[in-house]
Amino acid sequence: MSSNILNKAIRIATVATVFGLVALPAIAAAPMAGTAAPGYYRFMLGNFEVTALSDGTMDLPVEQLLQEPAGKTIAALDKAFLKTPLQISDNAYLINTGKRLVLVDVGAGDLFGPTLGKLMGNLKASGYKPEQVDDIFLTHMHPDHVGGLSANRVIQFPNAIVHAEQHEAAYWLSQKNLDSAPDASKGFFQGAMASVNPYVQAGKFSPFDGSVELVPGVRSYPSFGHTIGHTSYMIESAGKKLLLMGDLIHVPAVQLDHPNVTIAFDTDPAEAAASRIKVFNQAARERTFVAGAHLPFPGIGHLRATGKTYQWVPADFTRMRAGQPKPH
Repeated sequence: MSSNILNKAIRIATVATVFGLVALPAIAAAPMAGTAAPGYYRFMLGNFEVTALSDGTMDLPVEQLLQEPAGKTIAALDKAFLKTPLQISDNAYLINTGKRLVLVDVGAGDLFGPTLGKLMGNLKASGYKPEQVDDIFLTHMHPDHVGGLSANRVIQFPNAIVHAEQHEAAYWLSQKNLDSAPDASKGFFQGAMASVNPYVQAGKFSPFDGSVELVPGVRSYPSFGHTIGHTSYMIESAGKKLLLMGDLIHVPAVQLDHPNVTIAFDTDPAEAAASRIKVFNQAARERTFVAGAHLPFPGIGHLRATGKTYQWVPADFTRMRAGQPKPH
């Protein structure tokens, strides 16, 4: 065989191999990892470092929980390539102001099943330790937002002061309210008490009232309705703003197009819908960066108003790495 013919045959064999036309034997079957990457995402907001932390996900039968016909919910989910039960994220947010380390919500701890309770592991994976947290701000006292505070009534953030809106605290930490609550609701009170009371007893609980600057750069933002004292938090540094909305929205596939649709967990459905619309309108008008506890992790982006409906615009994370251009 001439050298030209041999070289041509080698080139053809090489091309065929590169493009998968010739099957080569596998060197070894790689085992499946079976785990995901740690659930945190970090970016800069002005001079503040913000870390979104995942507590995991939960499956909810939202067609039974949203206050609209089940068929409409299922149709809206299908349009968004989703189905029920819907996998919903549970997010928390850690803010390093340079002087204080602030955590907004703490996940479910051991109050839910094995798919939640991941916050502590993700906090440590992100490079922080629970004893470094100075302040914890609760959006409200539902179990999936307070359960991570304590484990078997033992404080998990030994140096932190816990803050919550005073009416929220008075409601969920009341033995009288627990005793008079329907059996189906008693677990909410018991979870709040087991999680928060160890801090109350240790002198590490400080309630607030209304809209106040809690630490420099962090202000409470009343958004009542989901619970009696549900509170969002405005984070601001060097002219950049981030509004942590808590539970103002649970199912974006439905509630962006129909913001009046409420969920069974709302204490006052009419007030919850009014708070959602008010906050959404302001955030869209002012182009404020927002984050939601139950939006798909990391739950960060913008809201765009389109008449009486809204569009969710996820943040462009290629531009949000630490040290890179900041969100606007």
